[in-house]
Order: sequence, then structure tokens, then C-alpha cells
Amino acid sequence: MRTAHRRRRPGMGIVTCDLSVTLDGLSATADQSLERPFGALDDTILHGWYFDHPDDHPEFGRGLAAGAFVMGRNMFGPGRGPWDLAWTGWWGPEPPFRAPVFVLTHHPREPVEMAGGTTFHFVTDGPEAALRRAREAAGERDVAVSGGATTINQYLAAEVVDELRLHVVPYVADAPGVRLFDGVGPGAWTAVSGRWTPEVSHLVYRR
Repeated sequence: MRTAHRRRRPGMGIVTCDLSVTLDGLSATADQSLERPFGALDDTILHGWYFDHPDDHPEFGRGLAAGAFVMGRNMFGPGRGPWDLAWTGWWGPEPPFRAPVFVLTHHPREPVEMAGGTTFHFVTDGPEAALRRAREAAGERDVAVSGGATTINQYLAAEVVDELRLHVVPYVADAPGVRLFDGVGPGAWTAVSGRWTPEVSHLVYRR
């Protein structure tokens, strides 16, 4: 998949990743379930800074401003085998993406069109194909790799993420789970901005 980055044509947006993580690099623990989508990490741990003070954190909205999204099946839902066709994601009838979302999966499924402009497309031929389709759908706008950590690490290892936006909460999970940069290998990033609050540090890096 390393060739995907070099195929980005002039006029295309960049590939971004926008993720809330603990100090020890977790965006979810290994025991995710229907009732607990982030596992042992309560949603208030990872995103309480936004729920409590949304006007103080404009950085949150940047992650939803892309022209298309890519996510792993683990982020779309708790299932691992054949699809439960009644399941249309964690976000209710009107998800916040309002753009095409390409979901990596081993199980084919017809696209699911939701209210507000979000359509979930299910991609069975791998991360590179999903990114290519997302870039085509986004046109000149950015593509956002939304998660989870396993999917993000695949794109980081392939060196196709141009900008990494981390929202680091002051909490150590000390729990099993896939951490950001697990298995990615060495790579240099440039810090381009940062903003600290007592609840979260917003950090932006570019390759």
C-alpha cells in the first residue's frame, strides 16, 4: 500500500487522522462490546472534554470536515462475522459524517444510506482500495481515517497519513488493547501546532 501516497494527484486534499487517546496511546481497550464501544474506557474519559465544554474545543469539528472517511469494521460496530443487517452503526439514524464512509470488512454488504448525507460503503478488497475510493469520493477535499487503532496503524505504516491530530487526555488506561503506533515502525513527524487545556492536549503533526 506504500504506493498509494505517491499516487495522490495535484488538487486532491490530504489524508488526515483525528483521534482521542490516553497518555498510554489507547483509543479503546480490548474488551469492546455493544454496551461499551470503547471497552473499559468510558466515553467520558476520551471525549468528556468536548461534552463538557464544546465551545472551548473547535479542534473536535475539524475531524468531521472531510470529504470522505475510512474506518475499520471494529469502529463501525461490535460484530465480527456475517452482517446483522439491522445494524447501521453506533451513531443513530443521522451519523455526524455527512459524507461517504468506506468501512473495511471481510464480509460484503450493500451500501447503507443514512439521513444527513452519510452513506456507508463496505470494502472487501483491502485498505488501499478503500483509500482510493475515498479519495475519488472526496475530490479536492480531505480524506479522514477515523479508526479504530488497528486501521489507523495500517495507514500509518503505509505512510499515507499526511496529518495526525491527537487529542491526548491525561489518563493512563494500563489495559490490554491496540495502541497507536503499535507495529508501525520508525518514522519522522513534524509538530505543527499544539494547545493545552486541563482536560486535553490538542497536538497536530505532519509527515
